[in-house]
Amino acid sequence: MAELLDDVEALVTCESPSEDLEAVAASADVVARVGEKRLGVEPERVGAVDLRWKFGDGPTKVLLLCHHDTVWPLGTLARKPFSVEDGVLRGPGCFDMKAGLVMALHAVAGLEDRSGVTLLVTGDEEIGSLNSRALIEEEARGALAALVFEASADGGALKVERKGVSLYRVRVVGKAAHAGLEPERGINATVELAHQVLVVNGLGDPALGTTVTPTVLSSGTTGNTVPAAGEFSVDVRARTVAEQLRVDAALHALTPVVPGARVEVVGQPNRPPLMAEASAALFERAVAVAASLGLPPLAGVAVGGGSDGNFTAGVGTPTLDGLGAVGGGAHAEHEHVLVDELPSRTALVAALVSDLLA
Repeated sequence: MAELLDDVEALVTCESPSEDLEAVAASADVVARVGEKRLGVEPERVGAVDLRWKFGDGPTKVLLLCHHDTVWPLGTLARKPFSVEDGVLRGPGCFDMKAGLVMALHAVAGLEDRSGVTLLVTGDEEIGSLNSRALIEEEARGALAALVFEASADGGALKVERKGVSLYRVRVVGKAAHAGLEPERGINATVELAHQVLVVNGLGDPALGTTVTPTVLSSGTTGNTVPAAGEFSVDVRARTVAEQLRVDAALHALTPVVPGARVEVVGQPNRPPLMAEASAALFERAVAVAASLGLPPLAGVAVGGGSDGNFTAGVGTPTLDGLGAVGGGAHAEHEHVLVDELPSRTALVAALVSDLLA
């Protein structure tokens, strides 16, 4: 327990917001140092922020997948310092997912035979894994299993299904004019955006679990000018590729309502769905392993959030997600980890990897 907590503290106290490359590179140095201490070997550096430990001369059989970047900006640690009190660990990024990364390191360290194991730690998951996606898919192809150390769902449940994620920006181009003197000479981008927001908001399908959510919106320059341009972001979540493609086609087919306005749509599916069949067999094995260790029964749930497990499932690799820390508050002020769950959860992962290798 002491070593687990020391390592989590080392990672949490090195802040690593995804878009700050210097900070994430510094975090990669800390992960490399902690990993070398536990595993006895240095990682391979893949670029400035990604790390890979590959054991054995043959192909990867079991891929352990983690990330060390977080959503928290620099300075968060000053107001949310690392702490362990009354069995609860706190600090920015502790639950998502630095504690899970430490668990992965300790699980691999405890294996008698590591041959066939690859531990991949990336640094851009929270902003869509645009740079690391090809590396993740390359490592996953042909593997028996991908185990993802994202934080657990409520109560420690594993994540057996994830929706696919698509991200878009809908941009409107109009024409500026003085809002008081001659508004009729303008083409109001805000009005066009209002029409488009309502159309986009109606593209979801609750019966199929498809959500299409307009999010950040901006338009115009001054309060007395007809807006010449504006845009809004769209977050799409879908359980199937077919639904992703349906919404993608509908978004790219948007047409303007205000005469003279122009609508431009940029974006595409970012992560394919992690469908239940990709995790079913692995979940059954995990349940059996937990029972053999005398641990409480495992639960599996479907969630809307995406992870790098979507990519591994997308290339056909059986994938089990949510194997990381038990706690709550991912991306929220109350982010925390339940300390007592760390050793047993790490033992579960180590036993599951051994079972898969066997």
